[in-house]
Amino acid sequence: MPHTRTANKHSALQRSLCCAAAAWALLSAGVAGAGNQQYEPLAASVQAALHEAVSDAASPEPVFASEAEKERWLAAMSARLAKRIPDPDYRLELLKTVHYEATRAGLDPQLVLGLVQVESNFRKYAVSSAGARGFMQVMPFWTKLLGRGDDNLFHLRTNLRYGCTILRHYLDIEKGNLFRALGRYNGSLGRAEYPNLVRAAWERSWSWQAQRLAASEAAPRAN
Repeated sequence: MPHTRTANKHSALQRSLCCAAAAWALLSAGVAGAGNQQYEPLAASVQAALHEAVSDAASPEPVFASEAEKERWLAAMSARLAKRIPDPDYRLELLKTVHYEATRAGLDPQLVLGLVQVESNFRKYAVSSAGARGFMQVMPFWTKLLGRGDDNLFHLRTNLRYGCTILRHYLDIEKGNLFRALGRYNGSLGRAEYPNLVRAAWERSWSWQAQRLAASEAAPRAN
């Protein structure tokens, strides 16, 4: 009997390790998973956000609590992204655009980086089997439904504008429930695999603790 219990424990441990390894392998490779995304009626504010034309040009400079915090964030995220995107100039442009578009949509930029890792592994021209495109694997039906069929979802800023706005839309539908919002984004509402992959990427690769401003950064000294 003791041998049976020991064997069962080893078997359970092996299954757990195999499942964890498989999930991490999918995460590391990048999973283009938004292909089952379903259209949801859009609020007027969401339609307005997506009706604003954006090009492949660089976004405005992202806003941080201080210039020092901006430099720290960009340096840290750039170092983490270097293996996936060797070009330092393009890497910086991508990070600035992610931060700008995520913040504009009321999202955590680190969450968006985790989602991009899972969806496309930072491949600009990734296409899923269902036709989802780009960094955030946006389905082309969104452009057609909005009467913007000419929008190029392979453009950096266009793709991030759509992806961030759509995720914000799903968060609003789900009253801030990120687990369910990510399920809607992936077209797998109610299943844990995709939300868990995004959260794992977010926490393992892109977590960030903003530093408190020093007194000298927060305000000029009084004379």
